[in-house]
Amino acid sequence: MQIWAIQTLNSLALGGLLFLLSSGFALIFGLMRVANLTHGSLFMIGTYVAAVTVRAGHSLLLAALAAMVTVGVLGGLVERVILRRLAGNSQGQVLATLGLSFVAADGALMLWGGDPLPVQAPALLEAPLRLFGLVFPTYRLAVLGIAVVVAVLLYLLIERTRLGAMIRAGVDDMAMARAVGIPASRLFTVVFCLGAALAGLGGTLAGPIFNAYPGLDAEMLPLALIVVILGGVGSLGGTFVASFIVGFMYTFGIFLVPDLAYVVLFLPMVVVLAFRPQGLFGRSLA
Repeated sequence: MQIWAIQTLNSLALGGLLFLLSSGFALIFGLMRVANLTHGSLFMIGTYVAAVTVRAGHSLLLAALAAMVTVGVLGGLVERVILRRLAGNSQGQVLATLGLSFVAADGALMLWGGDPLPVQAPALLEAPLRLFGLVFPTYRLAVLGIAVVVAVLLYLLIERTRLGAMIRAGVDDMAMARAVGIPASRLFTVVFCLGAALAGLGGTLAGPIFNAYPGLDAEMLPLALIVVILGGVGSLGGTFVASFIVGFMYTFGIFLVPDLAYVVLFLPMVVVLAFRPQGLFGRSLA
């Protein structure tokens, strides 16, 4: 019973991290139609920034703020300096972001070496939580709680603010949004920075679970792509639900059938693409 409870909690914690990573990816792709393949690298950089900050004696909260600001600024620079020059060139944008991901991977290896950098969890969350005779890692419960809070805040931002209304208008029909005076250029930068900052937050929270290491980006990006495909382009609710679906499939796939883990993970994506290309909760891009 204990092992099943732990695997369930691991699935929920991974789902929360995937939501933090994938929500920004989904917003960027839904608004700008840019498959930002540097998103996994932004997640990894956030983890490294958190590791360095915590090792310098600061709290994980300060590390999260530092990672969000650092990664958010990097995301804004990528959008302004590179992607804006490739506007309308989808293939060029994909290749440019793919190339940047390789640059980021080699840069991290050069700066921090090939050994994993551990990230210490807050002392308050290190002791296990005992509930109904079972023992749960407190930190993973905290990660799940933070992901839910962020999801609620994002929902309020998208559904209850002027910025959210502009984002929704841009996702639905960018040409019409431009025609009614929405500043698309500024909106692109704001959304890109927001998505990057969410990836940085996710990387920070992932640090005490995964550590910071080269290759973390390559492991997380495919999972984020699956989440976006399953959830649907521009659908925050779909991204939230799909994040936990993928979290459960990935965790229990590795636990139960390790040799077929990727079959268990990718087969549903293939089925969804075949019968519902817009995703479970998305609308057609046509």
